[in-house]
Amino acid sequence: MSLGQLHYTSAPPGPDGSGFRFTALTPGLPQSVLREAEQIIGYEPPRSAPSRPSTAELDAFPRAFSYSELSDGSHLLARTVYTGADYSGRWGNFHAHAVHVAPGQFLPDDALPVSAWESPGWTSATPEGSAPAALAALPPSPLLNAAGLIAFAATREPWLAAVFTDLQRQMENETAPQVVLVERDSADVARWVALASAVLPREAVHRLTFTTYTRRPHLAGQRIIGVLPDDAHGLAGSGTRYRLHDCATPPAQDGSEPTPWAVAAARIWSAGAFELFQHAHRLPGEPFTAGPISALALCAGIDLPSRQRTAAALWACEHPTELDGQELDGLVRTLAEPRQEAVPAAEVAVLAELFTLVGGALRPETAAPLAARLLVAAVRSADPVRAPGREALTDQLARQLAAELGPELRAGIDETASGFARPLRLLRVAALLTVDCSDLVPRLAHRLASALLAEPSLYGGELDETLTDRPDLHTALLRELDAAAQAGPATVTMLLERAPLPLESGEPLPYLRMCGWAARRPAGGGGDRTADLRAVLEAAGVPVFARPPLLRLAFRLVWGSTAPTPEEARYVLAEQGPELHRAAETWPFLVTAAFSGRPGDPQADELAHELLAAFPEKLPPRDRAALLMLELSRDVRAGGAPPGWVDRVLGLRRSAEPVDPPVLEHVFGSLARRLLADHRAGRELDDLVRSGDADLCAAYERAAGEDAVRSRLPCDPDYFADRFIDWHAHPQAGGAWGKARGALLDGVLRPAVRALTSEELAAVESSLSRKDARHAEDFRAWSRPGALGRLGMRFGGRDGRPGKASPRRLGSEDRRRDGGGR
Repeated sequence: MSLGQLHYTSAPPGPDGSGFRFTALTPGLPQSVLREAEQIIGYEPPRSAPSRPSTAELDAFPRAFSYSELSDGSHLLARTVYTGADYSGRWGNFHAHAVHVAPGQFLPDDALPVSAWESPGWTSATPEGSAPAALAALPPSPLLNAAGLIAFAATREPWLAAVFTDLQRQMENETAPQVVLVERDSADVARWVALASAVLPREAVHRLTFTTYTRRPHLAGQRIIGVLPDDAHGLAGSGTRYRLHDCATPPAQDGSEPTPWAVAAARIWSAGAFELFQHAHRLPGEPFTAGPISALALCAGIDLPSRQRTAAALWACEHPTELDGQELDGLVRTLAEPRQEAVPAAEVAVLAELFTLVGGALRPETAAPLAARLLVAAVRSADPVRAPGREALTDQLARQLAAELGPELRAGIDETASGFARPLRLLRVAALLTVDCSDLVPRLAHRLASALLAEPSLYGGELDETLTDRPDLHTALLRELDAAAQAGPATVTMLLERAPLPLESGEPLPYLRMCGWAARRPAGGGGDRTADLRAVLEAAGVPVFARPPLLRLAFRLVWGSTAPTPEEARYVLAEQGPELHRAAETWPFLVTAAFSGRPGDPQADELAHELLAAFPEKLPPRDRAALLMLELSRDVRAGGAPPGWVDRVLGLRRSAEPVDPPVLEHVFGSLARRLLADHRAGRELDDLVRSGDADLCAAYERAAGEDAVRSRLPCDPDYFADRFIDWHAHPQAGGAWGKARGALLDGVLRPAVRALTSEELAAVESSLSRKDARHAEDFRAWSRPGALGRLGMRFGGRDGRPGKASPRRLGSEDRRRDGGGR
């Protein structure tokens, strides 16, 4: 690959203008890259810098060396230096030289970005001649040598672990705070980046963006930001955005603990053994785990805190072939060194595991007594001590230990005050010594299940190993969890999500297996919840018809606290059949589904019809009335409801009170749309008016305002005429209909009239005349411009019946329309 070059400085007038601009570019660089680069490569001199520096003073100015990610995924590696006065003699000029790294590419030869710090390939002035060609590579800096970095690391020992911890968190979480390094010399920030580049995994180093100097850290987007002490003010309290490390003052204690990996990395740099990092990167293990790097440090004789020693020993046990004999010998010797402080129990347990690993190389007369001491410690110590294997004991010694420790083992396994960690350990020791404790296993399994359901994170290595060693405990625990799943499936599912508990057993355990399926399904499910229901029932391993309560548990696992959609409920009802839902007591889920459907969903009506047929004897009166409302909505929409359906639905509403709002909105919406269908509403509208039901009148008003009605009015004269007759009727009615009627005439019909052409208006009047001449006369009186039409509408039609009027002042539009007739 090649690196396109960019030069930027203040230049005299030319074809591209004057002042700060790009003065030399490799052809082909995208404009988007140039725009972003211009925001990155700027330079402001330090606050305390002389305004007119001498040549010697210029060399002391900080140099901004940066590696930045651009929005298209490419990177910009840049070096910006202060150059003093520009071509016009004005002070404040700088020169930036940058190279562009294409998306998905690294520097040639997989070089690390920091290796180009003070590379001979950088220039501090725009090159003469034509556009600069792309660079094949940037020679590495001769200043980043091993001896210099080791010496620098020794001076920064108090800050190493904290900085490495923050870099680890950045690599694990893109939203982690930026690291701000306060140094008096920008070169020291480059050395920090070099230390981090040696420590971090190779793939992470290429994502480590940085700048060695900026006056405005708030505007810097890099992961590592170097600032002078004068520019660090105001950053210390921004813990969510910045992690500030002021290397000009003693490190502050902010209460945060460095990670084990970071502590081990810091100790290696302090010891000058940085070559171990390359070896550690090749060892198995997840990035930033403390085991591999700590193991290599101990192999080299570098002492570490207990947490790192424990991690190293555990890793060595898990990867016994990764260390050669000399390295393993160094690891064990360093771990076994006598210490003045008390050795934590966790470390003792690891040493016991290492004994299992290397004990075969010891002489039997040495191994057996040591194994016996470890066994006694495992039984009598309150702290966990891993017992050695049975092969380290002679038969005679095993019998002696069983007789000596048997009563203590049984008492410890049945103890309830100390949790279950020690009983588990003792149960394994009992198996090793063949001490019979089978009568204690069910009680231990019950306590264990209760503890895991309360805190799933308690599941760990010791428990997993004990369950493998003691199948009787494993079976008893699964039996306890199966019983718990019947009462609380969500809690058991949460446990199985967080704890990889093996569910293999010779017993059916259907409830537990169903929870296991729910715990292991993909996040968010497959989207088809009816398919999920079939899958979870299949996971039970027991026919649901033989054990109907399984269906109820399956509903809770698939839908949780929500209800099925009406469509899902219809499918489940048809697939499982009413008899199974009666036996499983799951029919209330289906009723809730009907009541929770979206307004306007015809599936809710169909579901209600099917539920009324399937469970006539189960439905409470209120639920039955509400389902009948939905069923009537179905019949009304299909045109099959006998006359009087408005009165019927209002009567059902009284029986179903309080009606769920979605049901009321759905049913009244269906009725309203039917009332607004092709022909006159007739009796049904009269029943609506007479009822004075505010909700039904409001639903009718909303339906009349929908696009289906508004778009039909201007193009269907007969439909227009029918709606005028319906809404013009009952002028004396007050209450809910009176309010809705005025809104329909003024808010729906009147705007439609104003939009009609003279021909369309004549067609409406003709349709009204065919129905009844009085309707046409009423329409002309109502639709004529001005106040007389409105007053005529408010005070009644030709029959002279008084209506309720509410005087209103004429607006300017009314006065204009009163000026002439149609």
